[in-house]
Amino acid sequence: MASQTKPVLHGYFRSSCSWRVRIAFALKGVEFDQVPVNLIKDGGLQLTEQYKTLNPMQQVPAVEIDGITLSQSLAVIQYIDETRPGPRLLPADPKKRAQVRMISDLIASGIQPLQNLYVIQKMGAEKMQWAQHFIDRGFRALEPILKETSGTYCVDDEISMADICLVPQVYNAERFKVDLEKYPTIKRLNQTLREIEAFRVSHPSCQPDTPEELRG
Repeated sequence: MASQTKPVLHGYFRSSCSWRVRIAFALKGVEFDQVPVNLIKDGGLQLTEQYKTLNPMQQVPAVEIDGITLSQSLAVIQYIDETRPGPRLLPADPKKRAQVRMISDLIASGIQPLQNLYVIQKMGAEKMQWAQHFIDRGFRALEPILKETSGTYCVDDEISMADICLVPQVYNAERFKVDLEKYPTIKRLNQTLREIEAFRVSHPSCQPDTPEELRG
């Protein structure tokens, strides 16, 4: 049974992983509180000893929910799906559910970590080229998969965890000037999803910690 206490999301406005969790909460209609963790200020507030007690990997997000603290966005999304009413984020059909997990893992493990802030900071002047290379590499694999699995959304015609992972990754691709014309299926799905309210309200341009100059 879900607790009556609102979940608390410790995250960063532009973090893909934090954004995924915001989308999941919005799709489920779950109210939650946000505690901003600025990944840049003072060298990164995620690196403080205080935050390390919430997430030993010193990454965002960390989510306090139902008396436990969870990190790793896909684990958080699946917990939300299993404990909250509303639209399913993983399909009932085992084959479709496996496809959703495959797409989600491809993005969350195969693309996003290679161009996240921690890695990019290590790359110095080569960061743009590095990010483009690994996003392109991932999208070249993702495009034919989505061509096979997609309907209106990533897997058939129901929004799932795969869609939750896709939109933040395309946002990053745009930030790093990746040519999306090469990936028509990815581009089509992203355009469709970004019109949906849950994706719009969770967008980095309208979070409590969004800098004024980036507000949309």
